[in-house]
Amino acid sequence: MEPITFQPLYMERVWGGRELQHHYQRVLPEGCGPIGEAWELVDRVDHQSVVNHGPLTGTTLHELWTRQRREIFGDCPDSERFPVLIKILDCREDLSLQVHPPQGIAAELGGDPKNEVWYIAHQDEGARLHIGLREGVTRKVFTQALEQANLDACLHSIEASRGQSIYIPSGRLHAIGGGFLIHEIQQNSDTTYRVHDWNRMGLDGQPRELHIEESMKCIDFEDVEPGMTTGACDHDCGEFRIREHELGPGEGIGNPQPGRFSLITLTEGLLRSGEGRAFTLGDTLLLPQESPLLTAATPVKLIQTTLVSG
Repeated sequence: MEPITFQPLYMERVWGGRELQHHYQRVLPEGCGPIGEAWELVDRVDHQSVVNHGPLTGTTLHELWTRQRREIFGDCPDSERFPVLIKILDCREDLSLQVHPPQGIAAELGGDPKNEVWYIAHQDEGARLHIGLREGVTRKVFTQALEQANLDACLHSIEASRGQSIYIPSGRLHAIGGGFLIHEIQQNSDTTYRVHDWNRMGLDGQPRELHIEESMKCIDFEDVEPGMTTGACDHDCGEFRIREHELGPGEGIGNPQPGRFSLITLTEGLLRSGEGRAFTLGDTLLLPQESPLLTAATPVKLIQTTLVSG
């Protein structure tokens, strides 16, 4: 089977913009607010990816997962919904300071755990990420700073560059600063607890909801001053694994595990399928378990995601 692609779902976010239009030549919805997220691959009750090319056009990801699992995905873990969600984030302003619930706490709070990886696709000069806590910040120190709405001295803030990546496990306090385009590959979860939102109003002109009690139960106060991955994007994330690949013109890539599908996010260059279809910057592809090799038409960089067990 040839690669399967899906129609992106574009989400308004108060911190978003229109950079997806310029950087990826996307046609964005008109007459709406700032677009902060493109959901490239999603299988949730309230949001569904729909195939946009070939004989499966109009089929949802959930339908593929439930009706053609063996044929398309091969030998993979049994779950009600496809376990990975892929986004592109356009961060023109700072995102809220937030945390996702760890596995052992998520059910208690009525949410889902969420491990994720950020891959920096583009950054403005001086753009920074807030990741984890500074050395010496205890729960008590953080609580006092939160009450005073003055958290700057508590946050570990770093610059990050194109091609760098970082793993954000559930429990890690984090916020993306304005000026980034980021590929986010995550567990299929939409549970986020906001700790602080920089005293900002939402798209409706009202303060966005904070989740202080839930956040304080989830933050890992031992998570001190983590850093970016400076080499190739290479992360084991529990349910899924991510590897970055570079291809020269004429080189090919397929599924790394026989009888199992993979996902490809193209971060540089041009790929072609056996039928001559072209894939370019920002495209996300599902390679069915019996897909032929894709061939690099130019120098290519890509991120390949596979499931870990099954």
